Amino acid sequence: MPAAQRVAGLGRLLCGKSDDRTRLRRLYQDGSAKIRLPAVQGDPLEAVLINTAGGLTGGDRLGWTIEVGADASASITTQACEKVYRAAADRAETSVGLRVGPGGRIAWLPQETIVFDRAAFARTLDVDLAEDAEALVLEATLFGRLAMGERTVQGSFHDRWRVRQGGALIHAEDFRVGPDIAAMLRRPAATGGALAVATLLLVSPQAESLLEPARAIIGGPVDSAPVVGDWGGASFWSVGRSGKLLARLCAGDGYQLRKRLVPLVELLNGRAGLPKLWSL
Repeated sequence: MPAAQRVAGLGRLLCGKSDDRTRLRRLYQDGSAKIRLPAVQGDPLEAVLINTAGGLTGGDRLGWTIEVGADASASITTQACEKVYRAAADRAETSVGLRVGPGGRIAWLPQETIVFDRAAFARTLDVDLAEDAEALVLEATLFGRLAMGERTVQGSFHDRWRVRQGGALIHAEDFRVGPDIAAMLRRPAATGGALAVATLLLVSPQAESLLEPARAIIGGPVDSAPVVGDWGGASFWSVGRSGKLLARLCAGDGYQLRKRLVPLVELLNGRAGLPKLWSL
């Protein structure tokens, strides 16, 4: 059998402060990885990441590197949800590297990753912040789309985060599920049957003041009638001279997830608010 063609994409963006606003300094894109910069008035600089392959499957590789210079600010999102399809062999891999200089800020706000049945996917996220830099980091995942009659039963999924500030490790987590994804997600210690999940991490001196407003958005069912699988929580820790707020959301489907995720991102992202490509 001839070897199947595989996706290979690499995108890099470097921005810095110049004339009182954040400007592009360097842009590199290769293969299926494309980056577009919508016209905006003032900061933050906005970038949209695009995978022109339309999705990922076994053997595909996609990498993104974003560097934000001193006192600069950038907001990064994706054109659409990333789809991870059934893998015949091997696994799809995505690697993300975020680096922020002194006084800088980054908002990493990709739209959801949709994991299809029998997909195999691994994602790594490495964040390196200067001691006084700030970051808002989001990853949201849908294990199937109920409205489309899709449910993820088998497969493998691994999400690995490492966040450092001033050279010190301030956040690390590994979420791994499979091969029986549906059975593992039904466990109370996992998602309790929720198929849509999201993790948000805010590293900022203002994080503690946003804890109670975040809990107000997350807490309780989103509708008057309880929705199975809808829950979440948020906590705060002091880290060095800054702080981190960690929030997790679980929901029965992608729509219910976004009903709380959208206002939560608007709250934690301050004046920058929600990326323009996002919608409920």
